[in-house]
Amino acid sequence: MTCLLPILLSFSPVTADSLPGMDAILRAETIAQARQALQEVPITVTATRSIRSAGGLHDFFSEGDYWWPNPVHPDSPYIQRDGMTNPSNFVAHRHAMVRFSRIMGALGSGWLLTGDARYVRQAMRHASAWFRDTATRMNPSLNYAQAVKGRFTGRAVGVIDMIQMMEVAQTLHVMSRSKYADTAVLRPSRDWFRAYIDWVSTHPYGVQESKALNNHGTCWVMQVAVFARFTGDAPWLDSCRRRFREQLLPGQLDSLGRFPRELARTKPYGYALFNLDAMATLCHVLSTPSEDLWAFRLPGGRNMRSAVEWMHPFVADKSRWPYKPDVMYWDEWPVAHPFLLFACQRFGVMDWMETWRRLPHFPEVEEVIRNLPVRHPLIWL
Repeated sequence: MTCLLPILLSFSPVTADSLPGMDAILRAETIAQARQALQEVPITVTATRSIRSAGGLHDFFSEGDYWWPNPVHPDSPYIQRDGMTNPSNFVAHRHAMVRFSRIMGALGSGWLLTGDARYVRQAMRHASAWFRDTATRMNPSLNYAQAVKGRFTGRAVGVIDMIQMMEVAQTLHVMSRSKYADTAVLRPSRDWFRAYIDWVSTHPYGVQESKALNNHGTCWVMQVAVFARFTGDAPWLDSCRRRFREQLLPGQLDSLGRFPRELARTKPYGYALFNLDAMATLCHVLSTPSEDLWAFRLPGGRNMRSAVEWMHPFVADKSRWPYKPDVMYWDEWPVAHPFLLFACQRFGVMDWMETWRRLPHFPEVEEVIRNLPVRHPLIWL
């Protein structure tokens, strides 16, 4: 792949500085998180191992969230209960990846706010552990993600777990401009993400996931787009734009601005929010002055603005939600969703910004954090 220079950090008629209240809302907590991140030691997938994993020490392993022991035959293969998370499944590697993402996002935000070199050096330390150091690095693949006991050693749907690396790549992308960034860490980090893009675009799991016409397909494109921007791979960025125009939006968005496949789930509210966040992140990352995905329209006028306009009233006032409540985590949503911020930055609709401003910005519920891969908006703006 060829290098794309310069890489645009965002495309929008509204600058981050002009979004009212961002600094006042985020600064104090962000600085506190960044200072705490200075104390954290790297923990990678090599720190824990599940006896149920078919992979090795350096392989990421997770188990399908909605799969449970069969109460009639406990030793038989697991059975599915859609929307109901099994708390006994192995999640240590996912926790480590989420922790890594949160640490990196905090360090990146702290550096942008203060210019303190300590945040860059600490980020390099963590990135080295995950991507360079032979004793602790993670293999750039997801062969054993979302396994199901007695059924699968890994599954295509496990590819979605890699969205937790998005803020890692974005932090490294932003920090690469710093004179304190270590090229001896940045180079193998870019190589790692290039190797992962190669795996996810050629392995049967990745190929299957890339064709999904729901949030899994969206997240395949979203993670590849974010990683390709960090690595500077222009052809992959172009490919992601085509997938958005030709596959994602026409295959998922209806004439009212809804995502029907998400609304058909047992957690329609959470899934609708999650998919819209991912779609908006794609538009934010991939739009350029010559190709504005926010403005792209399908036959009949369907576009991303209609999706935001449909969902926003139910975020501003959840009591208006016209579908059944989610079977789990209904009370924990909504939070300060990135689709509100990115759409406001593009269109200047301050009602969306006001809704974002008054919602929780630093959730602590594990399921919410996992389904909110854009947690540190400063590194994206």
